[in-house]
Amino acid sequence: MRLILTALLFVGGLFFIINGLSFLAMPQSSVGSFGLDAVGAAGWSTIRADMTAFFVVGGFCMVWGAWKRAGDMLLVPAALFGIAFIGRLVSLIADGGYEGAAMPMAIEAGVVLVSIMGNRLLPHHKVEELTS
Repeated sequence: MRLILTALLFVGGLFFIINGLSFLAMPQSSVGSFGLDAVGAAGWSTIRADMTAFFVVGGFCMVWGAWKRAGDMLLVPAALFGIAFIGRLVSLIADGGYEGAAMPMAIEAGVVLVSIMGNRLLPHHKVEELTS
């Protein structure tokens, strides 16, 4: 079970890092599947910065937590994707649904679940142990 969980965290984290870097390098090709569009240079700058930060930080913490067997690192992606899930839920209630709304919510809920399971099952370390 722990091996499968670690593999899911590692592979999922790599996927999110690649996704985040694609927002940095090629935002025009990445925004379509997220229902985003930018207005001018400020819009592209915001998409590059915010989407890259969200996915790279979340993915990096998943990979690092899996690689170092550090359950405490997994609270970061649990919080990031949990807040994203709540935002989608609020939007679903306030704005109504749209075709394909369930998929991103399922992914975010899955990341929260796997990250919390990893936090519970993997050991916790002192900061000095993680950086060495």
